[in-house]
Amino acid sequence: MNAIRIDGKAIAEDLRARVARDVASLKAEWSVIPGLAVVLVGKNPASSVYVKTKARQAQALGFKSQQFLLPGDVGEAELLEVIEELNADESIDGILVQLPLPGHIDLWRVLEAIDPAKDVDGFHPYNVGRLAAGRPALAPCTPLGVVHLIRTVVSNLSGLDVVVIGRSNIIGKPLALLLGDAGCTVTGAQLQTRNLPDFCRKADIVVAAAGCAGLVRGDWLKPGAIVIDVGINRTIDSRGTAKLVGDVDFAEASKRASYITPVPGGVGPMTVAYLLANTVNAAVSRRRLSLVVNPEARHIWPSCDREQDGAVDLQRAT
Repeated sequence: MNAIRIDGKAIAEDLRARVARDVASLKAEWSVIPGLAVVLVGKNPASSVYVKTKARQAQALGFKSQQFLLPGDVGEAELLEVIEELNADESIDGILVQLPLPGHIDLWRVLEAIDPAKDVDGFHPYNVGRLAAGRPALAPCTPLGVVHLIRTVVSNLSGLDVVVIGRSNIIGKPLALLLGDAGCTVTGAQLQTRNLPDFCRKADIVVAAAGCAGLVRGDWLKPGAIVIDVGINRTIDSRGTAKLVGDVDFAEASKRASYITPVPGGVGPMTVAYLLANTVNAAVSRRRLSLVVNPEARHIWPSCDREQDGAVDLQRAT
């Protein structure tokens, strides 16, 4: 068996096209231009590239896009003042503070300072609580992207067994909630989980988000399983060349899985696309618009129950 690659780049491009249509409709029908503000503290090279990517894509889709670049030694009070100003700015619908933050800044104090209605990262405790309660909320972007990718190849998630390796507040925990709401039976695992390979071998879907290069081996997988690799690890090969690899041994896993995401080019593009989708959602909900301007917009959100063209029913296929 040779697994089919799930092309995150192409799927993210389709999602961005839908978002662009919604942005155009918001502008034409309601004179609303969604606004996204990204705050970067310090000069972390990877974060700087990521922020520029977000800003470029936001502008390309017709957003109002703002960047706030603060020095690495900025005081916490000054950062909180920037957030307070953005909270009060009615032209801004989404606020994202790029992580990680310098050690002298209290992460949770910063995240809790963001208006929950503008929390397009989905990290505010208010949104986390609503997600846990099964209520509409701004959910974290990477978990939304993961569920979207799975739905492109599986028409019915109800009753499927899923193992999520990694229990971070950013990915593992919210992803388990989203998949549970979709009807999956979810096992939350981590590096310390005893007999981790055995749990994986029983799963219809394995999501690796532990931050450990090559953790999931081919013989850990049930034949025909779907494998979603969220890990991004920088390694040095035998020739001294740096490369990005995931948490899954791609070569081995591809011989047993039915579908698999590559690294890079799998989950990563979906994260930025869902940041933009969340911003549109925030723009609509903040203004209490009576309808979703684009009838197709409901197809963006993984919580909707629909069958996608070309998807397979895993319960019948395995």
